[in-house]
Amino acid sequence: MTLERIRAWLAEQGGDVALITKPASVAYLTGVFVHPHERLLALALSADAAVLVLPALDAARADASVASGVELRGYEDGQDAVALVPRGSRPAVERGHMTLRLAERLGVLAAIDAGPALRELRMRKTRDELEHLQRAADITDQVTAAILAELRPGQSELEIAGRVLELIADAGAEPSFDPLIQSGPNTAFPHGRPTARRLQAGDLVLIDIGAAWRGYKADITRMAVIGEPDERQLKLHAWVLAAHDAAIETASPGVTGADVDAAARGVLQDAGEGERFIHRTGHGLGLESHEDPNFAPDDHTPLEPGMVVTVEPGSYAPGWGGIRIEDDVVIEAAGARSLTRSEHSLYVVNATA
Repeated sequence: MTLERIRAWLAEQGGDVALITKPASVAYLTGVFVHPHERLLALALSADAAVLVLPALDAARADASVASGVELRGYEDGQDAVALVPRGSRPAVERGHMTLRLAERLGVLAAIDAGPALRELRMRKTRDELEHLQRAADITDQVTAAILAELRPGQSELEIAGRVLELIADAGAEPSFDPLIQSGPNTAFPHGRPTARRLQAGDLVLIDIGAAWRGYKADITRMAVIGEPDERQLKLHAWVLAAHDAAIETASPGVTGADVDAAARGVLQDAGEGERFIHRTGHGLGLESHEDPNFAPDDHTPLEPGMVVTVEPGSYAPGWGGIRIEDDVVIEAAGARSLTRSEHSLYVVNATA
C-alpha cells in the first residue's frame, strides 16, 4: 500500500509526520483529486493516522474515492495546515511546493524533503493507474481522429482548439492541458499558443492535445497539411517519424532516458536536422502532464516496468514551420508499448473543401 511505503520512508528518515500539499501527490496517496486553485489541501501522515484536510464543500464528494484509512476533514475560512503538525515534531514536507508563509508558520525551513521520495514512487505506475492512463489515451485517440477529419481551410487555430475541448467534454473527460493548435509558420514554435490565424493551402497543422481520465493524463501530437504536401514536408515528416520509432525501439528496462534521447536525436542529426531538434525527446506522464522520468540527455534514470513517458521528437525551422510526432508509451519487460495508437501519417486535408 502506497501510504505504508511513505510511512516506512518517514521512519527511515527519523520523521514524525509528513505534510503533503501538492495536489498530484495528495491524489496519488489518497485517491482524492482537488484542483490546484483550492486554498487549502493538505495530507498529514504519521505512523498511526492519515488526515486529509480539504475544502468542506469537497469533503462529501471526496468520500466516494478516498483510500481506506484516510480521514477526511473539511476546513473553514481562516484555518490552515499548521494544526496538523504537532509541536516539537520533525516533519517532512514537499519543499518544491510548500509556500514560504506556511513553512515559516510551521518552522520547518530545515525539514525533511518528501518531494524526491514521492516523485520516485510515482514514476512506477500501478495496474489501476495504467488502466486510467489507457482510458485517457483511448479518448485522446478518438478526439484526434475526429478533429483531423474536421479540419478545413479558413478555420482559425482558436476555433479548432475550442472544438477539441468540446470533443473531450463530449467523451466524459477533462483536458490534460490547453490544446496546442498551430498552423503554417506557427508550427515552428514547439509550444505555441493558438492564435486567430486561419488555415490556408500549403500549411502544416500541428495538433498537440490530451484528455485526462480520473486525473491521469494523455498527450499526443499529430500533423496535417492543407492540400497535397510538398517534398520538404514529406521528407521532414518521415525523418521525425523515424526518430520517434527509434526512441520507442530503444526504450526498455535498464536503458536510461539519455539513451532513448540519443537514439532519436541521432536519426535527426544524420538527416541534417539535429540543430532544429531543440527540446528533450519525452517526459514522464501521470497525474501531471510533466513528471519523472524524462527522455533527455541529462536523465540517467534506468527505465523500469510501469514507467510511462511521452516520445515526441521534432524539428523546427523558424519562418517555415515544424513537425513533431508524439505518443505515450509504458515500459514493460519486453520493451515499450504505446498507449496512444492514432495513425502517424501526415494527414492530408482537401484544400478546396
